[in-house]
Amino acid sequence: MTSSTGAEPRQGREGRVFDLGYQRYEGQREGRWRARKAVYVDGLRIALGIGRGGRAKILPWLFVAVAIAVGLIFALNAGAVDRVVGEGAAEAADLPSHSDYYAFGAILLFLFAAVVGPELLCPDRHNRVINLYLVRPITSIDYVAARFLAFLTIMLVVAWLPQIVLLAGLAFGASQPGDYLVDNWQDIPKFLAAGAAIAVYTTSMGLAVAAFTTRRGYASVGLVGLFVISQFAAGILGEVASGATGEWLALISLSDVPLHINEIVFDTSDTLGGGQAARGLPTGVRVAAFFAFTLAAMGVLWNRYRRLTV
Repeated sequence: MTSSTGAEPRQGREGRVFDLGYQRYEGQREGRWRARKAVYVDGLRIALGIGRGGRAKILPWLFVAVAIAVGLIFALNAGAVDRVVGEGAAEAADLPSHSDYYAFGAILLFLFAAVVGPELLCPDRHNRVINLYLVRPITSIDYVAARFLAFLTIMLVVAWLPQIVLLAGLAFGASQPGDYLVDNWQDIPKFLAAGAAIAVYTTSMGLAVAAFTTRRGYASVGLVGLFVISQFAAGILGEVASGATGEWLALISLSDVPLHINEIVFDTSDTLGGGQAARGLPTGVRVAAFFAFTLAAMGVLWNRYRRLTV
């Protein structure tokens, strides 16, 4: 039967209701600290390439392997000299040891920060994943602080592990390992302190530079260029300028800033590059310069992220 308007009647549609079993979450709500921890752990995985393709693992693990290899070579050289010439010959010949490692190791740490550091910040902003992080309950400062601590953890491992390998090699290379440790235990807090200074500094500088770009390559080149150019400039200015002026200008060698701490801690004077003229400055000035550059880099990083919102 048709309607008076001549239109066909509409056929009824059948509907079905499915019970998908959705339930309210009744577990413990861990809140902001749980979110911070998740970002921190994710930062560790990113820095080491864990959970990613094989290519992402090559560079970070290669740097770790090379750093350990340098410490092992130091230990083998000292052990070989002591066995061939006699106990204490390596020390008498002034072969590289704990105080000298960071002169070589710092270069690896700088490169590690330049290559791996941008991975923790740049992709999230480039792909706009940062907006997902900033949905409650964490803030932009929570995010960058967790990333900073994650990278600092990795940098500490890369700084300390070769020194531990070197210590073990020197101890087992001695005729009496126990006596060696008793006589040289003071080196342990020294290389831990110097390594921590270099790790904090490189983490701060690496992430501060990465905060200015969404391109990892630009951040890597920028950090390396900053270190190379500043060291070159410090070397020239330190020689051209005379007296106290040259000493102060030599402090601009950014790659030498943490090595000043290494020299102060170990009471040595043979690990610097372009900033050698700065050795004439008082110890307090060189320590203050380290904290000034480190805190400035942290401040730049904090300022770049503090106003970041969804």
